[in-house]
Amino acid sequence: MPYIEAQDGTRLFYKDWGSGRPVVLIHGWPLDADMWEYQQPALTEAGFRTIAYDRRGFGRSDQPWAGYDYDTFADDLKAVLDALDLQDVALVGFSMGGGEVARYLSRHGSARVSKAVLVSAVTPMLVKNADHPEGVDESVFTGMIDGLRADRPHFLAQFAKTFFGAGVFSAPSSTELMAWTGEVAMLASPKATVDCVRAFGWTDFRGDMAAFRVPTLVIHGDDDQTVPFAVSGKAAAAAIPGAQLAVYEGAPHAVPFTHAERLTDDLLAFLRS
Repeated sequence: MPYIEAQDGTRLFYKDWGSGRPVVLIHGWPLDADMWEYQQPALTEAGFRTIAYDRRGFGRSDQPWAGYDYDTFADDLKAVLDALDLQDVALVGFSMGGGEVARYLSRHGSARVSKAVLVSAVTPMLVKNADHPEGVDESVFTGMIDGLRADRPHFLAQFAKTFFGAGVFSAPSSTELMAWTGEVAMLASPKATVDCVRAFGWTDFRGDMAAFRVPTLVIHGDDDQTVPFAVSGKAAAAAIPGAQLAVYEGAPHAVPFTHAERLTDDLLAFLRS
């Protein structure tokens, strides 16, 4: 399997498909690069070179004990771009992957980057505090950590229902698809899974938003119960000059699955513009 070595020696698994202008797909928590099940093949078939990699601690990448913070994640993304010598790149970050996009741009600049997309992203800040009273109460994140430590498979199975917007009488995705994402999530290191909750829950990206100096598309469902639209997608679009905002009415967090065709179409339209 192909790997890229990060600055600290951690090996990052990646998939590099097709040719053309490069698009780097950055997955969300607690999944890996396979979550782009629908988008990566479609973008590649449309003439783009697509690269999707497993975040450290997840999927087929190494599982070090430390390094689950956004400065390190941004440096890992830089290692991918450098190793493959990617230029004129479009960065697409889903959920916690949006944080990588923001921190990469503020930490390493946009010389290699031509466009950015934030999908259901955690930017600019999630947790509620004194200067961010509209945020999510920190008890939500501490509860996630407690649940993961007590019974990770059970917690992830319950989390999937919120992730996909599944109710008692309806589910926008099949039970088989939801079960598969749970299997993918269990490939991750338990340490990485917990530490990443701390990372995406408490990291303040508000200072990073000024680094978005490339055309940016923000996509978010307005019924996202995992990363609430008002404090994330709506706030991010307001903070990034000239950003385009696409609101998916009634959509949950997992739009790469529940709204796969629409998301693919929107990505292609933006990438071609």
